[in-house]
Amino acid sequence: MRASADAGGCFPTGRHYPGIAHLVRAIARGTADEFAAETLVRDLPFVAVDVEATGLDPAEDRVVEVACVFFHCDTIERHAWLINPGRPISAESQAVHQISDDDVKAAPPFAEASAAIAAVLARGVPLAYNAEFDRAFLLAEFGRSPPLAATPPALRRGVDWFDPLIWARELQRDEKSKSLSAVAERLGIATGQSHRAADDATAAAHVFRAFLGDARVPPTYAACIREQRRLGRVHKDERVYWRS
Repeated sequence: MRASADAGGCFPTGRHYPGIAHLVRAIARGTADEFAAETLVRDLPFVAVDVEATGLDPAEDRVVEVACVFFHCDTIERHAWLINPGRPISAESQAVHQISDDDVKAAPPFAEASAAIAAVLARGVPLAYNAEFDRAFLLAEFGRSPPLAATPPALRRGVDWFDPLIWARELQRDEKSKSLSAVAERLGIATGQSHRAADDATAAAHVFRAFLGDARVPPTYAACIREQRRLGRVHKDERVYWRS
């Protein structure tokens, strides 16, 4: 917990110095309150997420599979749910993830699985490869589901997800493909069945763990999130430049 950040700071003598509190909060921007900003990233518990859906628009399409893979030190727990989206799966999406309407017809709707999914999400810092996609779908689905007793970090607007894709774009800048399978292959990481949620989430987490050995990745939680934000802005500006 970052209780000291909320309460203000102290001089070395122990005298309270409230003026430093806003600086500490600024440094820790984007982090979850459950985990201290100075925690080493390798020591954090995190939940790798992957979502497969009926299409690409979280406002219109629906989730058909969700995986939440919990990582902490040497512990790995894989959790996955098939979801009945209540509508047909597009041919384009089915060709990617190989999940058919028949595969999900007996599965529960997202609202029925939401509490179990949230319980796993609550256990750590969220992570996903191309996190914007998975986050948008989860927020949309939970927005249609019964309210939760407590909101896990992954569903809070102010909490950043770790995104190995951002780091791949920087650490493997000279490589042409930044797809999860291509990045994982270069790192010697097995990917399992591509575009199935549990295998993709597991591979994404292993890729991120491999990147933590690079000196360009800050070792602490807040510093890593801060640098990821900076890199995200840099990469966005570069894409705009190359399109112009």
